[in-house]
Amino acid sequence: MKSLKYLLCLLPLAACTGILEKEPIATLDAGSYFQTEDDAVQAINAAYGSLPFNNDNKNFYWGFAVLTADEAITGGDGSRPGLTELDAFTYTPRTEEFNDFWKVQYAGITQCNVVLDNIGKIDIPQNRRDQISGEALFLRAYYYFLLTQVFGDVPLFTGIVPPDQLKAPRTPKATIYAQIEADCERAAGLLPAQYPAAETGRATKGAAYALAAKAYLYEKKWDKVLEYVGKVKGLGIYALMPDYEDNFRKNTQNNAESVWEIQHANLELGVGNFLNQWWASKKFEGYGFAEATEEYVLAFEPDDPRRKFTVAMNNEDYFGVVYKPSFSSTKYGVRKYLQPKAEVTQKADGDINYTAIRFAEVLLWEAEALTELGRVQEAQAPLEQVRARARAQAANPATALPPVTTTDQQVMREALRHERRVELGFEMHRFFDLVRWGIAAQTLPGFQAGKHEVFPLPQTEVDLNPALVQNAGY
Repeated sequence: MKSLKYLLCLLPLAACTGILEKEPIATLDAGSYFQTEDDAVQAINAAYGSLPFNNDNKNFYWGFAVLTADEAITGGDGSRPGLTELDAFTYTPRTEEFNDFWKVQYAGITQCNVVLDNIGKIDIPQNRRDQISGEALFLRAYYYFLLTQVFGDVPLFTGIVPPDQLKAPRTPKATIYAQIEADCERAAGLLPAQYPAAETGRATKGAAYALAAKAYLYEKKWDKVLEYVGKVKGLGIYALMPDYEDNFRKNTQNNAESVWEIQHANLELGVGNFLNQWWASKKFEGYGFAEATEEYVLAFEPDDPRRKFTVAMNNEDYFGVVYKPSFSSTKYGVRKYLQPKAEVTQKADGDINYTAIRFAEVLLWEAEALTELGRVQEAQAPLEQVRARARAQAANPATALPPVTTTDQQVMREALRHERRVELGFEMHRFFDLVRWGIAAQTLPGFQAGKHEVFPLPQTEVDLNPALVQNAGY
């Protein structure tokens, strides 16, 4: 069987509402299509099609997470005005990137619902039915998590509905989180912990437990965070890689630290990881749409080796060339998810995967939950695991990144927030972290409390659906 990464590179965006070369299943009797196990496999493969950052998807989640935060500013040539609007907090409901994102997430959700509504109607082995159902439940949960991160309350659909029922009102975020958590719990009971190599990239039991933990984190249900982190750790298959950079190299992907990794391939033009061009310097055949800020560079402690793996600066190697300050208006460039031209068929088709959940982050969730529960001394251990890995790669481990030994809750809280910032830089968490911590307004120039915690619903969707009520301030 071909790998999921190979199959994904063959799926156009249209495959999220149809299946490969067939007409869109939503316009047909889906039951007439679902006849065999192979039909079901093709259907679930299509449900992964909304995940990658490729030219077909136009998935600008990274812009919402990175450009609005303090990690980067928008460089580039102005050809994507919406990205500049995100950086300056001047975006509106008509900003194109919101409409693109809404459509691609709901396309994925629709495909998941097609699978779940029909998988029980065909005669296939129970273990295959369980696995495919688990994958669909997890993917639906993941797409809804992203939607509610970005827009807050959104319409919730847990099955295929007639067209006249699509004009539904928004569902409260608390209800969506409850659905995410329920879907993840069901998915975990159906999914394997690991797959054969040819199936790498499919949703796993650990990914389902981890996404549930993240949903509970956003709800500040700290005991539940610890419970589900415990389930992830209890699988006994995850560990930090000794080399931090192995999480961002082509030949060391899908490693022991990867809990949920979104596959990218460059086997066909237009379906690889577009970040390789969108983030690369214009002096390096890129668009330069994310330029690292000096503020972010200065956030690293002295001799923290993660800085050189995250940000390029003067006279350092930049994928085979020497980086110069002129490569960016800020003097600093992003390194993660970029690769040399020799490794790719074209610059816009990178094949560095995006790891949406790393085990390092799971450990930091654990430390955060313990801190918020007042169990500060216990929080030291998971935090130290993350810092110790970085310390071991420092030029002078004896003095770099000293252990955090405080028992003061606020001091530990600040230490954890710092650690997330430097450990997870440019991994699309920073803006949403600042919002959930309630400190975005005091951290980000231009951010208006009571408005910018969520982004506006796309005006196109509001015009089409009178039941939608726009977010406050837009």
